[in-house]
Amino acid sequence: MGTIQRGSDGIYRWVYELNLYTNPTIFLLVCKIFLSIGLGLFVFIGLLEVLEDGFQFERLLDCGVMFAGFSAGILVLSGVGYLVYAFIMGGKYCVLFEMDERGVKHTQLPHQMKKAQVIGILAAMTGAATGNFTTMGAGVLAASHNSMYSEFSKVKRMEILRNRNVIKLNEPMNYNQVYVDDDNFDFVRTFIQARVGQGEAKMK
Repeated sequence: MGTIQRGSDGIYRWVYELNLYTNPTIFLLVCKIFLSIGLGLFVFIGLLEVLEDGFQFERLLDCGVMFAGFSAGILVLSGVGYLVYAFIMGGKYCVLFEMDERGVKHTQLPHQMKKAQVIGILAAMTGAATGNFTTMGAGVLAASHNSMYSEFSKVKRMEILRNRNVIKLNEPMNYNQVYVDDDNFDFVRTFIQARVGQGEAKMK
């Protein structure tokens, strides 16, 4: 099954290196977050204007123009900040995924870790290796930065973006992104689809 390995504990593990320059998934997520905040501020200010002075189209139009300028500025700043982040990360976002019958865990690995290194460690952990390899694997996981877990039964919406190698799993207040290479994409997609709740699945 290519780079996906199943351990004796029944957990499927694989590592994916997202190219931060060619895959816009993370950049679009950042823009979406900031624009949502801006839209919330626009709605709040607009409501205050209506409550204080009544409905005045000109005032709301001014707020709309201000929001448009704010959005443009946010997009520029997000783009610059993203490029700086991509440069610091060496152009790669390295992630370890662990998936079983209940859910999938997304763990960001230290930026100095390379895909080949992690695959080697996972191979050692998956097989009969003991001692230093097991300790090394535990150390890699301990050094990881952030992790996010999606329980399949709680997923309300699943979005499949094959052209970006991404499967988005959306729960209330929890938005996870699963990255899979071309060779294993259909396996992971089918595995997750068979186990998620009755939420909507959207494919692109």
